[in-house]
Amino acid sequence: MKKSWKKLAVGSALGLILAGSLAGCSGLKGDATKKKEGASDSGAPTLLMYQIGDKPDNYDELMKVANKKIEAETGVQLNLQYIGWGDYEKKMSVITSSGENYDIALANNYVTNAQKGAYADLTDLAPKLAKDAYDMLDPAYIKGNLIDGKLYAFPVNANVFAEQVLTFNKQFLDKYNLDISNVKSYQDIGELLKVVKEKEPTVTPLAAGQGFKVESNMDYPITNGMPFAIDLLGDDSKIINQYDNDRMKTNLKTMHEYYQAGYIAQDAATSNTDHPLEGKTWFIRQETQGPYDYGDTILTTAAGQPLVSKPVTLPIKTTGAAQMANFVVSSNSKNKEKAVEVLGLINSNPELLNGLVYGIEGEAWEKVGDNQVKLLDGYQPKTHMSAWNTGNNKIIYVQDSITEDQIAERDKKIGEAEQSPILGFNFNTESVKSEITNIANVMNQYIDGLNTGTLDPDKAIPEMNAKLEKAGLDKVQTEMQKQYDAFRKE
Repeated sequence: MKKSWKKLAVGSALGLILAGSLAGCSGLKGDATKKKEGASDSGAPTLLMYQIGDKPDNYDELMKVANKKIEAETGVQLNLQYIGWGDYEKKMSVITSSGENYDIALANNYVTNAQKGAYADLTDLAPKLAKDAYDMLDPAYIKGNLIDGKLYAFPVNANVFAEQVLTFNKQFLDKYNLDISNVKSYQDIGELLKVVKEKEPTVTPLAAGQGFKVESNMDYPITNGMPFAIDLLGDDSKIINQYDNDRMKTNLKTMHEYYQAGYIAQDAATSNTDHPLEGKTWFIRQETQGPYDYGDTILTTAAGQPLVSKPVTLPIKTTGAAQMANFVVSSNSKNKEKAVEVLGLINSNPELLNGLVYGIEGEAWEKVGDNQVKLLDGYQPKTHMSAWNTGNNKIIYVQDSITEDQIAERDKKIGEAEQSPILGFNFNTESVKSEITNIANVMNQYIDGLNTGTLDPDKAIPEMNAKLEKAGLDKVQTEMQKQYDAFRKE
């Protein structure tokens, strides 16, 4: 599972417990025997939905149970197609730009595609046709997804605030008596990585690969894959190039030192190698945790082994968190209203949603209280779907190990969490579309190399910045600052 690397915006450890392309492309997984449009075996119309990640091994069984409920409530069935972590953005970009017909998808490049008209306007449809689910959304989700006053997404209600954490495989902490009490940054883990490198030659000390992103307490007007950011610890009124920030440079230099020392895989910048959460092939992973993760409770359950995490960023409600898992309806869909009804049902019907994210009731779990479940022996990896990108975490039953005090603390933290200064600021790229494309092309050349430590930032950043200038960085940054200034005055 690579959610913590493959950020659509920023992830959630909860997604790891509860889970884990184009037609004719090998990355497309789902019910390939069904037509993309038309009727199901029961004769009900079928909606096509694209989802990121790995298809559960018991996909057919899960969807058979789910579709029985979906058809009974909405009169349609769902054909859910999975696209792999490393392929999703590329394949969805092709699907979107080609105008291929689909009904629902997990959004990629939400703001840009919404501004291009790729997604249906849900401003009126969502509160009307998915009222119960819509009313449960934290207001930050709506604020963070409005574009020119309109809503083009139905967000999954989950970790509305989050922090990046370094997660340690506790078996190695115990085995070598390693102390992590003072870990607060990337710089604090060097000696720990050294011990594991020397003592455990088959273990990757720091699991990083394609899509891994060094986090330095920034928030991002577009995505963290672009250079533009605001510094949450500095002057948050200014749009900056995050790669010019001293704190970011220090973190990248540290990663490069770790890479040179062999703490990071030598092919990290091009690797899609998975280090399963439940495995023994890694010592440290970077994860994203929020209130629905109950500290390390959910992560540890997902791994089937003790894990311990230390935060390296602030807990804050960001645009990235608000847009973490956005479901969108294609503007080309012939079933827009039904699509919204289905999204509303998944996000408001506990029986339906819990059957997807925990697996088959009676085999993987059993209900032991009004909102509590006990996991059974049948609860195994790849036999259920992710919670972070499937549905409303507020109606997902909690494990019987979660106490009422933990739930109360969760709700308290959600209410008290601060908002990012740019929550709700969605940059209109219309006047700089060509420059945005050019900048994205430059970033694709450097981002994985820099963030995995493969490239020396002292050499790569000046080289990258020179190319970014030619691509139109100044023009975009000036326009972005202009819009941000106006946003701050609203």
